[in-house]
Amino acid sequence: MSDCLKTLILGIGNSLLQDEGAGVHAVRVLAERVGQRDDIELMDGGTLSFSLAGAIEDADNLIVIDAAQYDGNPGTTKVFVGKQMDAFVGGNRKCSVHEVSLIDLMAIALLAGQLPQQRALIGIQPQTIAWGDTPTPHVCAAIQLACDQALRLIAEWHA
Repeated sequence: MSDCLKTLILGIGNSLLQDEGAGVHAVRVLAERVGQRDDIELMDGGTLSFSLAGAIEDADNLIVIDAAQYDGNPGTTKVFVGKQMDAFVGGNRKCSVHEVSLIDLMAIALLAGQLPQQRALIGIQPQTIAWGDTPTPHVCAAIQLACDQALRLIAEWHA
């Protein structure tokens, strides 16, 4: 598999704020499910920082999993692919609780000519952002679904 395209799966969020940590929890679940695969790099992006720009630039494909506010029922997932992702993260810039927003990191990669062609955001609608290190039951179930969706995207992109 060393000649395969590599997909970076970036889980972002604050795992000390219940559902806000959905992306980080998803990356941990994926680590158990996929083990060591040459075509997947898993990264806990925490609450984002400019240091992640290089990893995004180096990726052939990018999947971001994060809690996302889109007025769905708690625990629902929504997949934004390509330009849909760009529009969603660009339109929700003010809602970010992260030190650096995802759109900032994507802009850096774009300016460097290294924005992954295949990219997606898997958003999980949070129920609560209260203190706690365990997501709510709805979001726990959604994390499993988000992992399935990420693996399906990789299979489609590598077909």
